[in-house]
Amino acid sequence: MYRRRLIAAAAATAAVVLGTAVALATRPADAATSVFEAESATLSGGAAVATDHTGYTGSGFVGGYTDGNKGNAATTFKSVPAANQLVLRYANGTGSTMTVSLYVNGAKLRQIQLPATVNWDTWGTETESVSLTGSANTIAYRFDSTDSGNVNLDSLTVAQVSQYEAESAALSGGAAVATDHSGYTGSGFVGGYTDGNKGNASTTFTVPAASQLVLRYANGTGSAKTLSLYANGAKLRQISLPATANWDTWGTETEAVNLTGASNTVAYKFDATDSGNVNLDNLVVSGTPASPTPSPTGSTGGGQAYEAETGFVSGGATVSGGVVTGLTSTGARVIVSVNVPSAGNYAVGLRYTNSTGAARTLSQYVNGTKSAQVSLAAGSGTLTNNQTLALRGGLNLIGWQVDSGDSGGVNLDAVTVTGGTALASRGATVPYTEFRAADQTTNGSKLAAGRTYLTMASEATGRQAVQLTATGQYVQFTLTQPANALTIRYSIPDSSDGAGASAPISLYANGSHVQDITLTSRYSWAYGAYPYTNVPSQGSAHHFFDETRALIGSWPAGTVLKLQKDAADTASSYTIDVVDAEQADAAYAMPANFVAVTSYGATAGDGSDDTGAFNSAVAAARAAGKGVWIPAGTFDITSRINLAGVAVRGAGQWYTTVKGRNGKGGFFATGSGVTIADLTMSGDVTYRDDAGFDTGIEGNFGTGSLLFAVRIEHTKVGMWIDSGTNGLYAAGIRIANTFADGVNLHANVQNTRVDQSTVRNTGDDALAMFSEGTAVTGCSFTFDTVQTPLLANAVGIYGGANNSVTDSLLSDTVTGSAGIAVSSRFGIPFSGPTTVARNTLTRTGGYEPNWQTNLGALWVFADQSDITTPVTVSDTSIVDSTYQAVLLSYGHRIGNLLLDHVGIAGAGTWGIDVYNVTGAATANYVTVTGAAAGGLNNPGGFPITRGPGNSGW
Repeated sequence: MYRRRLIAAAAATAAVVLGTAVALATRPADAATSVFEAESATLSGGAAVATDHTGYTGSGFVGGYTDGNKGNAATTFKSVPAANQLVLRYANGTGSTMTVSLYVNGAKLRQIQLPATVNWDTWGTETESVSLTGSANTIAYRFDSTDSGNVNLDSLTVAQVSQYEAESAALSGGAAVATDHSGYTGSGFVGGYTDGNKGNASTTFTVPAASQLVLRYANGTGSAKTLSLYANGAKLRQISLPATANWDTWGTETEAVNLTGASNTVAYKFDATDSGNVNLDNLVVSGTPASPTPSPTGSTGGGQAYEAETGFVSGGATVSGGVVTGLTSTGARVIVSVNVPSAGNYAVGLRYTNSTGAARTLSQYVNGTKSAQVSLAAGSGTLTNNQTLALRGGLNLIGWQVDSGDSGGVNLDAVTVTGGTALASRGATVPYTEFRAADQTTNGSKLAAGRTYLTMASEATGRQAVQLTATGQYVQFTLTQPANALTIRYSIPDSSDGAGASAPISLYANGSHVQDITLTSRYSWAYGAYPYTNVPSQGSAHHFFDETRALIGSWPAGTVLKLQKDAADTASSYTIDVVDAEQADAAYAMPANFVAVTSYGATAGDGSDDTGAFNSAVAAARAAGKGVWIPAGTFDITSRINLAGVAVRGAGQWYTTVKGRNGKGGFFATGSGVTIADLTMSGDVTYRDDAGFDTGIEGNFGTGSLLFAVRIEHTKVGMWIDSGTNGLYAAGIRIANTFADGVNLHANVQNTRVDQSTVRNTGDDALAMFSEGTAVTGCSFTFDTVQTPLLANAVGIYGGANNSVTDSLLSDTVTGSAGIAVSSRFGIPFSGPTTVARNTLTRTGGYEPNWQTNLGALWVFADQSDITTPVTVSDTSIVDSTYQAVLLSYGHRIGNLLLDHVGIAGAGTWGIDVYNVTGAATANYVTVTGAAAGGLNNPGGFPITRGPGNSGW
């Protein structure tokens, strides 16, 4: 497949994006790259090959950098060729930045820092500039006595990249060589981009053909600055250069270009519309420019490949033989998720086949908006269509669809984005870095870790949080990426009447006060028995946490951000769980062919009821064949907005908020062709009332609908997708702090996918498929991240056929809960296969107080009917389960269960517990370690066919 042919090119691109290089006397060959697997290196001092985490390349990775091997563990790569850049791929699931020492040809070069990765199954890269000559160099990563170690190493990519020193470029308009700051490469850097030279200062490089530029710069002003990028004399765009920590600290800014000539000019100019005031150090160029015509050889110029067959298909499109086919009738479509590091223009290549003898057309969509009709030339073999697309930072959706007027009839193989980055291998690809407070620096109190229901620790991420109770207490963390936006998960005490209390907390950056952030208990703290109330006198308090968001100005990597209880911060305690830091794009502009709700009387921020204006805008847009635009601001609604055959878009979830009132308000689909994108739906639900309150997004979406980049909070349910929906794609959704389910696919929902989405702090199942009356069929939850569902399961599949949950991260269930439940407790019986594959379940399972029983992390529950259709659980990690890792129960038949490559590491009771069921199961490569009660409890003798590779039970 095409994926394999692109590995080398993708690795070369990654090496260039992430690092800088040493000064070069002459220009070297472009991006000569070699990859060395750590498990094939020379290992010593306790370093050893391991395979007990996922996501590694090659045949394993190197572990053993543990405290017991401090001062000894080493991985030495030999026969390393000449290079100027090293990219180490590693995992660090400790939650804190760790260090090892880098040695080149036996001499210590420096201590390097390896920031925390999301977990031990997630891999990061660390880039260093070196100067290697010859063909037999040695590179060693050692756990010296001054290092903190405790990391795993996967591979080393060495590259010779093309670097141009700014001081050797053509300077004009006041730009001049300087040396009065440190940290530059070469013999100096270029300054002179001062206000006195506005409109004139320029640095011009002469470079070969390339598809990517990486500018190394310093910006000690404290805020983002801009310059204009020119290629061959023509302005491409204005670029933003975020602040660096100071003038001695250097950052990089990456741009996708298409330089096709053997000699090109690239200039960074201080135009009259720019803010300037930066210093430039060097420019690294890489990549092959996009071909202007279809190429039968299939070359796309390198970049990150995204296979079309992994995308979402609907409307008659299907996957066959590793390509997407069936793009023949109106409505047939494929949508592919891609990921880029920052907003900008990117070279995108579409690989396809068209043997019809004539050019064929498809409509191209970027993030749900039609961008062009593309013509795909005919030819033999695999062809490539190349173009430049404007993409946002982070997750993007690129789709091709047969619209009216398109001829279709082509097959699609893959999409390549030059400068793109890989999607997460498991869980959602998210734009933020999560900082767990318990892993950060604090002078407050860390809550004792615990999982007991009705305790605050049980609802915290990782079961531990930080509490600030005295003036001057704080928790602080260091940004590993630039950020201008924070999401804070917190708890403050409730008011005595349950209506909620508010209090500020102070945010500092590098020791200076930035702003106060207001917190409230209005949407947290539930009481009493199910379905719970907002009355404190009923006791049994839970649902302690809520979230708030704030735009905080631009801060570079390395900034120390601190949340502190100051004298004016009036809550008696502040419990901080996690902080998510991200670089939010600027507000999006209204697309063509949209009508604004403000043109129909909606007004932002004044608290007035905008429901009528919204409804008028929807009616007018639908009649005119246009979309509805909700600009930046907060708009209030008091009932649901009905949608069919219309797109509703906002300026981005950080800018456009639709606010419910008194438990009411949301979007309700009544037919096909609905798009909702780029906004926040913020309800006003303060307790659970299933009959009286509204869901954030609900209804029958018919065919051809899309939900993208929407945040939903403080609603009854996040999304309730109902009967009649066929082919809905929901991606990049963030759901938090609901009082019932996060997502529920209900009854006759078909071919619907919830992808690349996060769900946190729900009051019932985070993700559910509920076959009530009719079966949910052909649906999937893929690449999702679920954290702290407070009641019930991270994922519940209740009946149905051909449904799946795959490639997801699920953690910290609280009560009456499993990580994944395949269950006949609700709905009609299973009528087809269920697939559970490539998931990680961490600290899941829970106690069911009504039944006074423990529930497993993976729970197959034959309750109201037999489960005899195939249930396949494969390539799944079950880690630190509260009770059983796997539970099979209760009273009916489980007749066709396959456990294949399931790794169980840590369980509060049994590894596998079988209770009062009949039927049979097969187990291959199921391993159990660390189960407190033992590997297997099977008192009834449930038949388990043991295949190869099992151990520990």
